Amino acid sequence: MTDINEQIRRFKAGDAGVLNDIITENSGLVWSVVRRFMGRGTDSDDLYQLGCMGLIKAVHGFEASFGYKFSTYAVPKIAGEIRRFLRDDGMIKVSRSLKETNYKINRAREDLAVKLGREPVISEISGETGISPDEIAQAEYATGTADSLNRETNQDGQTLEDILFDTEAEERLIDYISLREAIEKLKKRDRMVIYLRYYKSLTQDKTAKVLNISQVQVSRIERRAIESLKGLVV
Repeated sequence: MTDINEQIRRFKAGDAGVLNDIITENSGLVWSVVRRFMGRGTDSDDLYQLGCMGLIKAVHGFEASFGYKFSTYAVPKIAGEIRRFLRDDGMIKVSRSLKETNYKINRAREDLAVKLGREPVISEISGETGISPDEIAQAEYATGTADSLNRETNQDGQTLEDILFDTEAEERLIDYISLREAIEKLKKRDRMVIYLRYYKSLTQDKTAKVLNISQVQVSRIERRAIESLKGLVV
């Protein structure tokens, strides 16, 4: 069996021809993701081509030093490329007002970062824009990317992916593309805690300050929200 790590090493060393071999040998992985998006009005072959673009991005970004399998790294790249197309093409609806809200949020974040000399917290962005913290979370969920699933929290180094999924099981890993929809089903306070902890990488103490509750309450809410998400997406 061909060593994918060796193939990627050769590709990055200038052997462009090996890329076709990587795509061919990983076509099954691409199709396993594509099947999750069939029936949405886009030809399966077109979805496959999009998936291959995501696979190529994974080849460019993957390093053996990451400590996990290439397929584990590639799946969200493949799914992300397809989801981005469907969203931008209107198949996954993101309203104009939501996009405008997200634009205001990003502008305010950039302006505040310059003024404050640091990344602003959600309450500061809310004060600057007049947009409620919950609306900010909603906008960033809808228009963001799956990259947040792989972002470590400041407090314990875990990611939401680590907690919810067995990354050795590719089929279950593929399922996490539905996570954002599951988060929308949480109670408002639970959703905010997940957003601040795993999308903004705040510690439990900082999350407590933003929400004006105790660290113990944050811990309790976080555990409850994680259990709810496990029931929804696993």
